[in-house]
Amino acid sequence: MIRTIDVSEITKNVKEMCIEANYYLSDDMKNALQTAVRTEESPLGRQILEQLQENLEIAATDMIPICQDTGMAVVFLEIGQEVHLTGGNLEEAVNEGVRQGYVEGYLRKSVVKDPILRENTKDNTPAVIHYKIVSGDQVKIKVAPKGFGSENMSKVMMLKPADGLEGVKQAILNIVAEAGPNACPPMVVGVGIGGTFEKCALMAKEALTREVGVHSEIPYVKELEEEMLQKINQLGIGPGGLGGVMTALAVNVNTYPTHIAGLPVAVNICCHVNRHIVRVL
Repeated sequence: MIRTIDVSEITKNVKEMCIEANYYLSDDMKNALQTAVRTEESPLGRQILEQLQENLEIAATDMIPICQDTGMAVVFLEIGQEVHLTGGNLEEAVNEGVRQGYVEGYLRKSVVKDPILRENTKDNTPAVIHYKIVSGDQVKIKVAPKGFGSENMSKVMMLKPADGLEGVKQAILNIVAEAGPNACPPMVVGVGIGGTFEKCALMAKEALTREVGVHSEIPYVKELEEEMLQKINQLGIGPGGLGGVMTALAVNVNTYPTHIAGLPVAVNICCHVNRHIVRVL
């Protein structure tokens, strides 16, 4: 049975999601920060975490962004193959939602038309949109505005198969250690392993949208997530990069089949305002 959805519904929801994601931190991230306050051993680290919580409360009460870098809009769309979209072009509808959200929500416009010429688009478009066709008659929208302090500290590494799991672990630790305070810790670390150069980067990005505390169903991957979180928090970077045991709130790892000659690894870091919101139409 074909279900018809007008793309104006996509625009409306993307607009609301851009505003909501920038004004209010998701429940999983709020809970993670509360746990971090109780766990942090450094007095200065605890003070920073408490200030971050106060900032969240002020942002929600005054309806202002939780961070001045309101990010480049990253949108994941899972479209049921029994959905018929009408009323216009889907990509234009998503970008119109981003435009309305950032203009009407008074969110900082941070996108430039060209990476070299650097002229601001003045409405934070275009978004970076990822499409996936799935079974069913629904459309799942994930909006994840991505700030660039942490984005700039992210990397893709093309390891050799002989590097194995230990090589993957060392790559993750090296990238996080190099990021240090520049990624605005406590951070969430998204990791993609396998696929191709671009596939592992996309997996790392989408891993950031997984709820904190939800682990991979693959046993060795779950163990890797837990081990990496522990070792990252032993680096001593701490909240704000000023020392402590709460450098990361979560490590989320996604995997995919890969070529016999490769072991691609991507690490996408996000700061403590790891923004993500999901709706299903």
